[in-house]
Amino acid sequence: MSEILITHIRKFTRLSDEEVPALLAFFKEIEVRKKENLLKEGQICRYNYFVTEGCLRMFFVDEKGVEKTVQFGLEHWWIADYFSFQRHQPSAFCIQAVERSVLYAIDLQAQEQLLEQFPQMERYFRMVHQTAHAASQMRLKFLYGYSREALYRQFSSSFPEFVQRIPQYLLASYLGITPEYLSELRAKNIS
Repeated sequence: MSEILITHIRKFTRLSDEEVPALLAFFKEIEVRKKENLLKEGQICRYNYFVTEGCLRMFFVDEKGVEKTVQFGLEHWWIADYFSFQRHQPSAFCIQAVERSVLYAIDLQAQEQLLEQFPQMERYFRMVHQTAHAASQMRLKFLYGYSREALYRQFSSSFPEFVQRIPQYLLASYLGITPEYLSELRAKNIS
């Protein structure tokens, strides 16, 4: 699985074959079961996770007790509560495995050492975070600027495999609609 992480890093920066073992030493590979929690609200986010296989989700529970999914982490994606991770403060989010997943995890101290030893990784993480930030901006635009029906149509046409892969109740949570309304949209065959 390490080749997935290394291939991803090489999409954004140079990394020689000789540097790979030393770089990988900063990470630990972990496997999590479906619905296993990696972070619960109130805990400190200790790791930044790179998904090599599977899917994670980040969510919070609103005042009515309803889970609101704010992010998914599929293969080749990073996920963490970065506010908690950087500042060692209790998280307002939960991170849970949607599917059995294989991850590379790095803690803050190891990440800082990695950046010191491999300066090109600064570029890598900058590019990753810029991509994630741009995706977050587009998500907000769609949430605020589209009807729920148009939002689902846009999302399902952009990510058809994702729509088929993720349980309906989680997709509804991510799109800000009820599972029942999502069923109606799917019944209308909107895509």
